[in-house]
Amino acid sequence: MVRPYTITGGRVDPSGFDLIAHVVATGVGLKPEHGPEHRAILALAEHPRSVAEVAAGLDLPLGVVRVLLADLHADGLLDRHDPPSAVDGPTEQLLQAVIHGLRAI
Repeated sequence: MVRPYTITGGRVDPSGFDLIAHVVATGVGLKPEHGPEHRAILALAEHPRSVAEVAAGLDLPLGVVRVLLADLHADGLLDRHDPPSAVDGPTEQLLQAVIHGLRAI
């Protein structure tokens, strides 16, 4: 068993990978410095998956997976799709109009 801090080289900064962000492999080749965990992430990310799904699939702590995902993203091997922010959600006026429309039915 390898300690998590060994896998990440002691780094703990996840570079903002949200738990529900989706990642997908770009198809670009690996570099020699990438380890087996990086390869496993790219295999899981052949199809879009959330960060949480990748962590569960690897059976590694979420913090470790987020650091490894940041490595792959920085190297151009992984695309990140962040969830829409709350600002992009429906306005109160729209929700009121939907409620009014539902009541009218």
